[in-house]
Amino acid sequence: MTPHSVYDHRVIMPTYIYETIPSRPDEVSRRFEVKQSMKESPLERDPETGVPVRRVISGGFAPLVGGGDSSSTPAPAPSRHSCGSACGCFGN
Repeated sequence: MTPHSVYDHRVIMPTYIYETIPSRPDEVSRRFEVKQSMKESPLERDPETGVPVRRVISGGFAPLVGGGDSSSTPAPAPSRHSCGSACGCFGN
């Protein structure tokens, strides 16, 4: 058995965040997560409701920290809600 054969039976797929696209200004979008292969096309509709959706691009979890040079990006301020600063829900 080779060291890599332990992982041969596992398929690791990324989790993508989608949000519904409101059809009216007073409608609220709903966010949900879906595990998909990177080879799969993005969803076009919510699997539960059939409402059109778009994939949300998030920044991940690792903050960028300045390296002493003026072009470095500072780490973001800590979030006041549990889902992180990149989610876009603004604590709602």
